[in-house]
Amino acid sequence: MEDQREALRKIITTLAVKNEEIQSFIYSLKQMLLNVEANSTKVQEDLEEEFQSLLSVLEELKEGMLMKIKQDRASRTYELQNQLSACTRALESSEELLEMANHTLQATDSEDFLQAAKQIKDGVTMAPAFRLSLKAKVSDNMSHLMVDFAQERQMLQALTFLPVPSTPVIDLAESLVADNCVTLVWRMPDEDSKIDHYVLEYRRTNFEGPPRLKEDQPWMVVEGIRHTEYTLTAFMFRLDASTSHQNLRVDDLAVEWDAMGGKVQDIKAREKDGKGRTASPVNSPARGTPSPKRMPSGRGGRDRFTAESYTVLGDTLIDSGDHYWEVRYEPDSKAFGVGVAYRSLGRFEQLGKTAASWCLHVNNWLQVSFTAKHANKVKVLDAPVPDCLGVHCDFHQGLLSFYNARTKQLLHTFKAKFTQPLLPAFTVWCGSFHVTTGLQVPSSVRCLQKRGSATSSSNTSLS
Repeated sequence: MEDQREALRKIITTLAVKNEEIQSFIYSLKQMLLNVEANSTKVQEDLEEEFQSLLSVLEELKEGMLMKIKQDRASRTYELQNQLSACTRALESSEELLEMANHTLQATDSEDFLQAAKQIKDGVTMAPAFRLSLKAKVSDNMSHLMVDFAQERQMLQALTFLPVPSTPVIDLAESLVADNCVTLVWRMPDEDSKIDHYVLEYRRTNFEGPPRLKEDQPWMVVEGIRHTEYTLTAFMFRLDASTSHQNLRVDDLAVEWDAMGGKVQDIKAREKDGKGRTASPVNSPARGTPSPKRMPSGRGGRDRFTAESYTVLGDTLIDSGDHYWEVRYEPDSKAFGVGVAYRSLGRFEQLGKTAASWCLHVNNWLQVSFTAKHANKVKVLDAPVPDCLGVHCDFHQGLLSFYNARTKQLLHTFKAKFTQPLLPAFTVWCGSFHVTTGLQVPSSVRCLQKRGSATSSSNTSLS
C-alpha cells in the first residue's frame, strides 16, 4: 500500500512539473501571439513611414527639378522676347528709311534730292538694323534638362527587407556579476559591418516576497548600445533601522508606524534576515559583496530621528550616477513622504523643512494635500496622488524627479547642486510603506529626461 502511495506521489509530482511546463509554454505562446501582432503592426508602420519618406524625397526632388525647368524657361523667354522686340523696332525703322529712299528717287528738284539723300545716308548709318546681331542669344534646346531614371528604377525595384543579422553570442567567460552590477559581454558569430547598434532587453525575476506572475515582470529596454559590452548597475539599499524614529517598525524594506512606540530592530534582526535568505542572484557571493557606499550599521542613539520627525533613511550613499527606486505606501496613511536627504539631517528635522532634504509629501489628515517640499518651501502639485511613487536621482545633473510608478507620469523635479552624498529618505505617520530597490532606470524616464521634460516641470523656487 505504501509503495503504491509513493508511486502515486511521484506521478503527482511528475504531472505537476509537466503541468507547470505546459503552463509556461502556453504563456510563451500567448506572449508570442501578442508579440507577433505588436511587431507586425510596428514593422508595417515603419514600412509606411519609410515609403512616405522616400516619396517625400522624390516629391521634393521633383519640385526642385520642375522649378529649375521653369526658371530656365522664364530666362530664355525673357531673352528671346527682348531680342524679338529689338528686331521688330529695327525692322520698322528700316522700312521707313526704305520708303523714304524710294520717294527720294522720284524727286525732280536737285537741291531737295541732295538734302533728302544725305538725310537717308545718315539714317542708314545710325539705323538699328545694322547694329543688330541676327543670331539668337539663347537656344531653344532643353535637352540638358531631360531625365532618365532607368537606373534608379532598377534600384527601387531591387528594394527588399533588411537582412536579419546573426544572433549575438554571450561570452560567459568575460561577463561578470559583482557588487550590484552585471557586465554582459557578447560577440557576433560572423562579422557584420552593417550593424549600427544593439538593443538589450532584460527583466528582474528575483522579487522579494511571494512569486509573481510572469506578466507582472516587465521587460526593460536599453537602446543605442554601440559596443559589444554593457553594464547594468542596480542601486540597492536597505532601510537603516538605526536611524528610524522609535514609532517606526522597520523590517528590511517595509516600515509601519506603531503608535505604541515599537522598538526598532537590533542587530539580531539583520542576522536573522541574513540567515533566512536563500541563494539567489541578488544574494549570491558575487552580488553579496558589500558596497563601499553602504553606511556602517548604527549612527548612534543621539542620531535617531525623534519628536515629530517620523523618518528613516536608506543605508547606501548616492554620490554619483543616476538611480531609481519605487515606494508603495498604504493609501490610508495620514501622512507620508519620500525623497532624499544629506546624512547631516538633524534628528528633529522633518523632510523638506530644511535645506538638507527634498521630498514629495502626501497629507491625508484633516485636509488632503499633495506637495513638493524643500528648505521649508512648498509647491502644491496639480496631479492625482498615486499609490506607488518612482524616484529618479541624477546626482551629477542635480536632478531629483518623482513619477507615478505605474504610468511614469512626471509629477515634479527638483533642480539642485548637491554638495554632499545623499541618502534615500522616508517618513510616515499612522500608516506604512514598502520600498523596492535594485531597479534600473526605466527607459521612459530616461527619454523624458533627454527631452528636457523634467526641466519644464521643475519649480526654481524649490531648487
